[in-house]
Amino acid sequence: MRTSCAISSGARPSGKCDPKGLHFRGAGNCATSPHRSRGRTARRVPAPKRTRTAKVTTSKTPQTRPIREYLVAHVHVILNQKGGVGKSTLAVNLAAVTADVLGAGTAKSAGGDGQPPVVAVSIDPQGSAVWWSERVGEDLPFDFVQAHDDLAGLAALSRIPSAQHVFVDTPGWLDLAEDDGTDPLGKGAAADALRAVLSNATDVIVPVEPEPLSFQPTQRTIERVVKPRGLPFRVVINNWDPRDGKADLTQTRAFVEAQGWPLARTVVRHYKLHTRASADGLVVTQYGANRVALQAREDFFRLALEVGLAAIPKPARKPRTQKKQGAKKKVNV
Repeated sequence: MRTSCAISSGARPSGKCDPKGLHFRGAGNCATSPHRSRGRTARRVPAPKRTRTAKVTTSKTPQTRPIREYLVAHVHVILNQKGGVGKSTLAVNLAAVTADVLGAGTAKSAGGDGQPPVVAVSIDPQGSAVWWSERVGEDLPFDFVQAHDDLAGLAALSRIPSAQHVFVDTPGWLDLAEDDGTDPLGKGAAADALRAVLSNATDVIVPVEPEPLSFQPTQRTIERVVKPRGLPFRVVINNWDPRDGKADLTQTRAFVEAQGWPLARTVVRHYKLHTRASADGLVVTQYGANRVALQAREDFFRLALEVGLAAIPKPARKPRTQKKQGAKKKVNV
């Protein structure tokens, strides 16, 4: 049984376990956890109820708003009902290239906390991304957390201190219900985790493989899960093998365009490097300096640039309140 480690925002973890804490890679050793330490101070997602407020007086009406108006992370959810379409590969490698662009975080000597600005989160109970991160070990360029059983933490992903981007790897799920208006995510712990993540998502990346078997699950994911929630999304053709020719690629593009869905121009090509990366303990930015490795890296850097993952998030702003009807403006005569 995997147990979460205690996470604090200031001191190093003591090694004790906290069932309410998110377990970050690099959070220190835990007596009951299989994760190894990366030696960095771990972080806790602050509870919304503890947000302090401050009085901000304007020339018109005094207002009260949260004092915490600095950066709020972008939460990118990698989602498709179908399993085996490369969700973990996209989540981990997009996190790697984004961390490579943004750097390792502001040093403590410069007023920062030294934490990476990128976090990868897995809510897949199978834990394949956990095994991958452990194989990478100390060289993992971003923080990683397995949080499929931490609903409170998942609902506050955008408030992870110092994080600018959060990438969420999700499991596939089997929808046996008809389209009768019920929630296609179903019931259970995995469904609750998916709902918590989607309620906190900035956008959704929907990977699809260039094969007809991926079409229907992708359509159900977008039409029944993503669109009803009003979430921005983009379809990414993943794992295309150029040796198979362009027939499948062209058919997949035509299907996506016929649905009217936004389609990424970047196609992530199939390389043996990607399928071997988890076993070899590598992320895409750590591949060797040869032609094939450079081409494999290029796909993820192009995709990250295309969807704007390296952009610095804007501070959160409260929605403007509408003026009451019937209010009259003062006119000077």
